[in-house]
Amino acid sequence: MSEQKPGGDSTHLDDAAQLAALGYTSEFKREMGLWDNVAVGFTYLSPIVGVYTLFSASLAMAGPPMIWAFLIVAVGQFLVALVFGEIVSQYPVVGGVYPWSRRLWGRRWAWMTGWIYMFALFSSIGGIAAGASPFISSLFGHAYSVNYMVVSALGLLAVSTIINVGGTKVLSVAVMAGFITGLVGAIGVGSWLLIKGSHDFSVVFKSLGAADGKVYFYAFAAAGLVAVFQYYGFEACGDLAEEIPNPGVQVPKAMRMTIYIGGFAATFTAFTMIMAVVPNISKVIATSGECIETLPDGATCVEGALDPVSYTIHQSFGAADKFVLLIVVIAFLSCLISLQAAASRLVYSYSRDQMIMGHRVLRLFWQARHIPPFALVVAAAVPALVIVVVSRLSEDAVWKAVGFAAIGIYLGFQSVVLAALRARLKGWQPSGKFRLGKWGLAVNIGALTWGVCGVLAIVWPWDLGTGKPWYDVWIVLLSAVLVIGLGLVYMFTARPYQHSDTPAGDAIPQREGATKNLESTADATEDSSQE
Repeated sequence: MSEQKPGGDSTHLDDAAQLAALGYTSEFKREMGLWDNVAVGFTYLSPIVGVYTLFSASLAMAGPPMIWAFLIVAVGQFLVALVFGEIVSQYPVVGGVYPWSRRLWGRRWAWMTGWIYMFALFSSIGGIAAGASPFISSLFGHAYSVNYMVVSALGLLAVSTIINVGGTKVLSVAVMAGFITGLVGAIGVGSWLLIKGSHDFSVVFKSLGAADGKVYFYAFAAAGLVAVFQYYGFEACGDLAEEIPNPGVQVPKAMRMTIYIGGFAATFTAFTMIMAVVPNISKVIATSGECIETLPDGATCVEGALDPVSYTIHQSFGAADKFVLLIVVIAFLSCLISLQAAASRLVYSYSRDQMIMGHRVLRLFWQARHIPPFALVVAAAVPALVIVVVSRLSEDAVWKAVGFAAIGIYLGFQSVVLAALRARLKGWQPSGKFRLGKWGLAVNIGALTWGVCGVLAIVWPWDLGTGKPWYDVWIVLLSAVLVIGLGLVYMFTARPYQHSDTPAGDAIPQREGATKNLESTADATEDSSQE
């Protein structure tokens, strides 16, 4: 693994020249520092957001041993981050998985990768906004309901959009504030919960009644969604590659730092919450559907069952619980800001290459703010629709939205990992400032193996046999099939991948006498035949 310092190799072009060599002239301003980029990745799915959103369901499914999923997923996703680091170092273009897939494989593969990932981001934004609702209701002392969830989620999404409209500098300040608040909150709140809670650390090896009557492995794999949902913020660092100086070095470093810092904070947050909830854990895991009898004011009873997060915060902090809940809400908001920024850059990258309907509008740039305003509008409007629709289709709307977001993001990630492995086997030699060297192939294979296991764990119908409607049990897989199916129909009827002459598949060296881009030739031939 090697990482060259800025200016250490005279053969590397400066940022603008490197982009020009890749076929682009950037309109973004490089106003984001290394730690700002780390903050984007950290807040993209912050420890507080990722853990607090899914802690209740995961604990009820598998009990305290669900904590080990964080370590398993961290190792697998670190391999993915290393692969991404090599790619973004050579192709530091906004939009992440779409432009990377384009250069590694080709237009069609890139188009479908971007399509899936775009809708996964939209679902993530909707799921996170909805997941904040119980904490908002507890913060303001309002009764929680589905309608309240919809209204509060849409309100939080509106605030996120307004902040993103401020531009890269405002975005950097906002995510840095979220990063500091989230990290201090995770460590500070967690430490207090650890002091106040149980000190029987052996509980992380005991299911305590969870998954009784079921094969425990299945319950553990289902509960692992809380960790699966946690470890993919690092990709967002690359989504903003045109907004940070020297991205070939800075972005891969930011990706790794996101795994280190975010992974520790997430695991610590989950562990301390488990320790704090142990005294009431049997009631949390129980399926009676009743809240704890002495439910205090401010704690939330979600869908007829105890929400152990808000309850534990109230029990542990007393009158100070409002301050803690405020930190939690800020963490959710900063997460939304980062997600929306990443989604808007992906939409813009798609549109800049004329690869999607409405590209003439979506690629428009607001020079005063250095942002793509209409791409931002789409990154707000579609998640808002997700919030409204999913809340009417499923009882556990947040869990289902997060489930599709996770499967979509993992599919997007593994599309890039597979493209990298294929390109590597066909002769691609990473030429960016960050390289894995002789370890590249082994890391790539490990990342792909992990990704396939992760996808299977997410899509498996763990609720089968529970009496839920079939469409509710299979909703994650069905939503993935729907998005992929619509994408394939659109791709093969409108053929948007033919609309751009930006290079594709050029990572793979061509044989002597061949064109630099075989796919461009094939597409040109296909266009001629249609005419």
